[in-house]
Parts: sequence; structure tokens; C-alpha cells
Amino acid sequence: MKLSPRLKAAADEVRCGKKIADIGTDHAHLPIYLVENGICTSAIGSDLREGPIANAKINIANAGLSDRIQLRLASGLDKVSPDEADDIIIAGMGGILISELIEKADWLKDKEKHLVLQPQSHAEILRSYLIQNGYRIEKENVCEDAGRLYCVMSVYYDGEERTYPANYEYYGEIPACKSPLAKEYLIRLSDRYIRDAGNMRCADPKRAEELYSIADTLNRLTAK
Repeated sequence: MKLSPRLKAAADEVRCGKKIADIGTDHAHLPIYLVENGICTSAIGSDLREGPIANAKINIANAGLSDRIQLRLASGLDKVSPDEADDIIIAGMGGILISELIEKADWLKDKEKHLVLQPQSHAEILRSYLIQNGYRIEKENVCEDAGRLYCVMSVYYDGEERTYPANYEYYGEIPACKSPLAKEYLIRLSDRYIRDAGNMRCADPKRAEELYSIADTLNRLTAK
């Protein structure tokens, strides 16, 4: 199984020798890759839609992995139990939805569980949720796929309260990322907030100033 750069970046964060659950598995490319390459011992692929589950079932059978990869037709982690997964991958959806799925699965508040999160949008809302609910973003990586940049978060729960720098939710651990794409990610994000601020200066001057402040923070980080 050959993965897209976006999915490969998520796969690279998975711990070896663990059981995984891929939420929103679609065609089950991630579980197949991880089991096929001996990275994971077993896997669960969960998806809300019947079509992707049917396609995933065919792909898993063709890979000869039907005995090691299970499929669940469900919303989020609704049909995944705590003993079935050590590493949980949630990719291919927005940060707001990812936050809601984590909120519904209280068993993720376990120091032994590892979350690999790849928000397609609203990464700042996801980071804000995580840090307000006892989750620690251990590290982040950035990848490029079809001209678009994506961040991947490696997250653990420890229940500790921490003090974070201003606007941390907008950049997280990306400044510490060694990928050459990290700086470009922050630059693009800053440019977007500057554009958004310019478009709302008259309608919502207070929010516009907030966005300019965030962009300034991002620019200072890229200048280091």
C-alpha cells in the first residue's frame, strides 16, 4: 500500500507494535499500510458511511489482512472500546469535528493512549480544546500534499494544567518542527490572517485587530 504524503505523515507518528484505530478510515489505506509493514499488530477502521466501509472491506481482503483489520460502521469512536486501540488516528476532517469526537470518548483520557491528529481546518480550535482539557501536544509535523500544507499532532493526555504563550493555539509546536515546511506553514497562515483582517476591518474592527496580532506573532516566530 502506497500512501499519499498526507497519510504517510500521519502513519509516521504511530508507535510501533501497538493496536491502532483509524477514525474516518475511508478506503482503509492507513490500517493496511501500518499492518502490512509490521508497524502495528492489529487495526480497526471506523467510518460513518457505508460506501467507504464497503470499499475498505475489499481493499483489506485484497491485501490478505481480513483477519487483522476490523471495520466498524460508526460515528467516531462510538464502536471502539479502550482495550482495542493504543494509538488513535483521526485525520481528514476539521479541527472542530475532531474535538467533538475526542470529547465523546472519555476513555482517551489515559496516559497510555496516543492520539495522532491531522486537522484539515481550524487547527487552532483543536489545539485550544486539547490544552484546555488536559492533553499535551508532544510535537507537530508539517507535510505537503497536492500543494497544500497539513500539520500532524502527536498528543497524549496527562491531565496537567499548563500556562501557554499568547496565541499558542494558532501555532502549537510547529516552530519546534525540524521540517523545512514548518516555516512556510506559518508564513501562509500569517498571510491568511492578514487577508481576513483586511476584509473585516470595517465590519468587525475588534476581530480584525486580533487577527493582525496573531499574524504578528506568527511573523516573529518565522523570523527566529
